Amino acid sequence: MQRAERAAPPVDFLHRRAAEGLADSLDAIPRAFPVVVDLSPRTGIFADVLAAHDAAARIGSVTVPVASAERVVPGEGPLGLEDGSVDLIASVLGLHWANDLPGALAQIRRALKPDGLFLGAMFGAGTLAELRDVLTRAELDETGGAAPRVSPFADAYDAAGLMQRAGFALPVVDGDTVAVRYPDMMALVRDLRAMGEGGPPEGPKPRLSRRTVARAAGLYDQRHSVTGDDARPRVQATFETLFLTGWAPSPDQPKPLKPGSVATGFRVAPRKV
Repeated sequence: MQRAERAAPPVDFLHRRAAEGLADSLDAIPRAFPVVVDLSPRTGIFADVLAAHDAAARIGSVTVPVASAERVVPGEGPLGLEDGSVDLIASVLGLHWANDLPGALAQIRRALKPDGLFLGAMFGAGTLAELRDVLTRAELDETGGAAPRVSPFADAYDAAGLMQRAGFALPVVDGDTVAVRYPDMMALVRDLRAMGEGGPPEGPKPRLSRRTVARAAGLYDQRHSVTGDDARPRVQATFETLFLTGWAPSPDQPKPLKPGSVATGFRVAPRKV
């Protein structure tokens, strides 16, 4: 990520799109959040996007926790936040890198005040499906075996389960999918590195040979090409973003009705033939 921050110009269009989604959610919540913490890997984007939204008038100054001169990463050590001290925690496209995602979510939930809000955006299972496809196929063709080259991402069901496991009340997970067009596979790879998303999955594995990379680029052109607005061929990369919303439990929150407690039910009208 530090390498990405030195990139010029910064490649942050996906981070800004995700931040807009979080800000839109805040616009629909008519309450104030005086103490706000941003746990995003790219600092400043959430606050910058939020400033243009109506919710900004109800939000306190956004702070970024640091420890030993480095930004805090959820799931990789203490957050440096007291339990029950924060009204709102936001995380824009960082949690999919957490080594311990259940632990990271539990840390965030503990740092929230009762009825405090967590808003997170993380890449979902559909992200980079095309790149995963061609890298796997190319490595199989060239070496007879394949190592994981694209990190696995959680799907919406996994994310919802993790939110419940972490102790969030009223958890909601929504999805947003966007297809981005590039001149070729290597242009996509350069963008990923500039975003700070170029790190390989954990574990030792051999480097891809130039022959395998060339094979993958050719497969990308064959399998995932589209026509651009200028009628030139492009390749497509899919990015799925999961939006996570959860509240720290509070006695004042609405509770789900117990099974069988509804006095009246739905009546099904007879179908006319």
